[in-house]
Amino acid sequence: MSGDVQVVWSPALLGYDFGDGHPMAPLRLDLTMRLAQSLGLLEGPGVRVVGAEPASDAVLQTVHEPAYVAAVRAASDGGAADASRGLGTADDPVFSGMHEAAARVVGGSVAVALAVWRGEAEHGVNLTGGMHHAMPGAASGFCVYNDAAVAIRALLDAGAERVAYVDVDAHHGDGVQRVFWDDPRVLTVSVHESGHTLFPGTGHPRETGGPAAEGSAVNVALPARTGDAGWLRAIDAVLPAVLRAFAPQVVVSQHGCDAHVEDPITNLDVSVDAVRAAVELVHGLAHEVADGRWVALGGGGYAVVDVVPRAWAHVIAEAAHRPVDPGLRLPEEWQAEVVARYGRRGPARMTDGADAAFRPWAAGYDPADDVDRAVRATRAAAFPLLGLDPEHD
Repeated sequence: MSGDVQVVWSPALLGYDFGDGHPMAPLRLDLTMRLAQSLGLLEGPGVRVVGAEPASDAVLQTVHEPAYVAAVRAASDGGAADASRGLGTADDPVFSGMHEAAARVVGGSVAVALAVWRGEAEHGVNLTGGMHHAMPGAASGFCVYNDAAVAIRALLDAGAERVAYVDVDAHHGDGVQRVFWDDPRVLTVSVHESGHTLFPGTGHPRETGGPAAEGSAVNVALPARTGDAGWLRAIDAVLPAVLRAFAPQVVVSQHGCDAHVEDPITNLDVSVDAVRAAVELVHGLAHEVADGRWVALGGGGYAVVDVVPRAWAHVIAEAAHRPVDPGLRLPEEWQAEVVARYGRRGPARMTDGADAAFRPWAAGYDPADDVDRAVRATRAAAFPLLGLDPEHD
């Protein structure tokens, strides 16, 4: 297997743009890739930047209903809203070229997933992807087409027998779970803010998969205001055990960074340092359980200047096996770009100054702690279905 990493990027991907004032601002991607370039992460041995072509309708329809793809095309070409399919809503406004822009995101994720499966790359990164809310027949939550689900489907069609999907976005990965709800070949693991306080309102511990795939969905629903110690404790208390039990051949992960304390639309209190620690954990597990086959996607994250570029530059650095020192000062050329666009400087360093420490689950359960109760509920619901002991594994 090649040790290379393929990173999807092209300015054409900035065309996924819902317009001024929408949280899903393409500037967050532009600033991320400019920072990665300034840090030297997109060049040198082992890193290959690849473009993305729009996925064909046939590829999209491996997950999405033909009528929905046709509706997106109609909206894209003529601005025809279709609220019954989530098109033309406040979350998913119609814009010219929407079909091509969304299909290009899918094309990038599918291409790097297949490159990883074929051994042409060890890791693949598409930070424009991670559109985990899109449903087979509807847009949802800023997501038009579900690139993660289409990429997983492509892996299965290429011969993969077990694929694990890991989602650490603040929002539940509901679209991917829906697509593979009754498919025992796909394990979906989502660690998110509880649906009682955040869209989309799903992802409760009792959601464990369909009748043909019990145990294939694992959901950790965390209380609002969960910080680094609780967030990382929850991930560590569930993810390693379930991935080891499932033994996937490929790990596809979604690294939405909207769990950050500064994110404007969520209620978790996580630092960039914890986000970086979670990426390290997923990367290490991919090497442990899947011979290093790892596809990392973007997702949510709406603190456009202060969080997203740093969080996702750490994802690229980790995938390239070139981790960035958290204490590193952000390059002046990048700061100049931020000043030109926003009239102020961005964050000074690649860290928030947090230690990202947490108490491992093996240290004991605290029944008075809200995070511990959330983790225990997940372990009780999902672990036995995977052959695991919720009290000890």
